[in-house]
Amino acid sequence: MIVITGASGQLGHLVIAELLKTVPASQIVAVARNLEKAADLAAKGVQVRHGDYTKPETLDSAFKGAEKVLLISSDAVGTRVPQHQAVIDAAKRAGVKLLAYTSVLHADASLLGLAGEHRDTETALKASGVPSVVLRNGWYHENYTASIPPALAHGQLFGSAGEGRISSAARADYAAAAAAVLTSSDNQAGKVYELAGDASYTLTDLAAEVTRHANKPVAYINLPEADYKAALLNVGLPEFVAELLANSDAAAAQGALFDESRQLSALIGRPTTPFTEAVNQALAH
Repeated sequence: MIVITGASGQLGHLVIAELLKTVPASQIVAVARNLEKAADLAAKGVQVRHGDYTKPETLDSAFKGAEKVLLISSDAVGTRVPQHQAVIDAAKRAGVKLLAYTSVLHADASLLGLAGEHRDTETALKASGVPSVVLRNGWYHENYTASIPPALAHGQLFGSAGEGRISSAARADYAAAAAAVLTSSDNQAGKVYELAGDASYTLTDLAAEVTRHANKPVAYINLPEADYKAALLNVGLPEFVAELLANSDAAAAQGALFDESRQLSALIGRPTTPFTEAVNQALAH
């Protein structure tokens, strides 16, 4: 039995879609806070169970019979560590043979502000004694392609990444990696994967690619971190989101989102999705 937490989210759905290629639906459990958001999974024969990171008492029934569990990191930045600890504790009580965790690229040394909670979770995993594997996910293409519509509207793409190179990959690539680890016949316990795209690019490159595909000029405008955060606040983003994005870009300028180990493509057995393809798909929609 393979249990996926946070299954109603985008990554969770993609992981389950990958698992269904090789694993019977009856052996997959989708754990979600909102069961309605997982109704499409239930329709495919996947077991859907209620589970909430903030309500540890829901996790024991959610993990019943689990052999392997994927802990998809919470989106509640700032309060994630106790939520993740609840999942780790429940996995230990359930006696799972492998607990996989979606961390962040180079979490042990990353300058990303959000890396701290991932480091703390990785420490908690080690302390728990539960056999675990860490999937240190790099940036998603989608993190940047979401900014293409406003960039086209204004002819400018804003950021604070300077000439920092970004080794992003598609969300689906990271989902395929998680599924590969969960279904591997090799012992995965104790492994740490640094997962990132095969190729890297700068935000200047991204703007040029948008220009090429859209046939409309888009220039990359590099801003100081504080100014970029202010610009994000001005377009209506919540404080914590603006802070997160601006900090992440500033860290990217110093190499936080770059990796050339190609562990992701090795794990999934194919090249990662090129960012040029992601740009093309975003413009097609």
